[in-house]
Amino acid sequence: MKIKVKHDVLCKALQKVTNIIGSRTTLPVLANVWMSAEDGKLTLATTDLELRLVTEIPAEVEEAGKTTLPAKKLFGLVSRFNGEVSIESNENFHSTIRCGSMEIMLLGLNPDDFPEPAPFEVVRSIKLKQSDLAEIIERISYAVSIEDSRKVLQGILLSIHEGKLTAVATDGKRLALVEKMLDGVSEGSDGDIIITLKSAQELKRIMEKEGEVTLEIGEKQIIFRLAGTVVTSKLIEGNYPNYRSVIPASFKHTIAVQCDRFVYALEILSVTLADANSPTLKLNFKENQLGFEATSNIGEGSESIPVEYSGEEMSASFNPHYLLDPFKHLSNDQILLKINDVISPITLETADGFLYVIMPLRNK
Repeated sequence: MKIKVKHDVLCKALQKVTNIIGSRTTLPVLANVWMSAEDGKLTLATTDLELRLVTEIPAEVEEAGKTTLPAKKLFGLVSRFNGEVSIESNENFHSTIRCGSMEIMLLGLNPDDFPEPAPFEVVRSIKLKQSDLAEIIERISYAVSIEDSRKVLQGILLSIHEGKLTAVATDGKRLALVEKMLDGVSEGSDGDIIITLKSAQELKRIMEKEGEVTLEIGEKQIIFRLAGTVVTSKLIEGNYPNYRSVIPASFKHTIAVQCDRFVYALEILSVTLADANSPTLKLNFKENQLGFEATSNIGEGSESIPVEYSGEEMSASFNPHYLLDPFKHLSNDQILLKINDVISPITLETADGFLYVIMPLRNK
């Protein structure tokens, strides 16, 4: 293989595919990026056996061929280059990399040892704007369970029904949901899948503000096609819990809250909760006032913000981190806080399809 490619183009491509490579791999070749040059393009691929990233970039191909090179070392080199990069591989798959007066040789591995993609048959497909899917993932992925033994809770549910996409993440203590109507959904697109958190995070990282992403859904795999890049991932098998059952059907009180004021109060009071073993923050609902009260072995504090509320006075305690999390991932100015009583779930909702459910803590 002998090619020339612009360093910034190669650097961006390597940045896309190297992130999934861990510090320890089960096979040496999994630490490498697979490279194939032909017909004026260079194809790069990496995999961790659960997730596969492939991207193509234009290249001046003097000799077609394939190799695999240490992905992170190659990215580290190219990110420091400035100018055209040439890569020339020998029969042992070792490569000489040149840029200006710089010349470095990296030892490669046989590309035939790189895992082949698993057979895949498309069952159904949908299209989304990349920006929309990125926003959906941003708004809910923090609520995915990291520790729960139930595999289905370690992923994100994507449910399509009658042209509406519902995305859900929950760890059993709180639930985050986004609903969005899709344009031009073909017949036979309805169904549920559970994508892995890792695939969702990688997608969010590489998606652009413009352009579309196509989701090709198979029985056990999913392929995300972006312009010049393909992400293939295993799906999580199993049935997602009935998330609708935890969302109250109605509420006694709906309170419009300014997000910046709510966040400011939470962040200030979190100083007294930073190192507490079981941090709790109490919300006090009073006439036209929402109060915040924090107490821990570090100290205590209180704050209040004006709201339109005329119901009975009541107090409910929450995990402050769970209460603050959705605000970190929203850009809305206002959110609706809905509550029935101090022992039932409350919801935080926006006008553009986001909903967050959290249970109050039991008062000791």
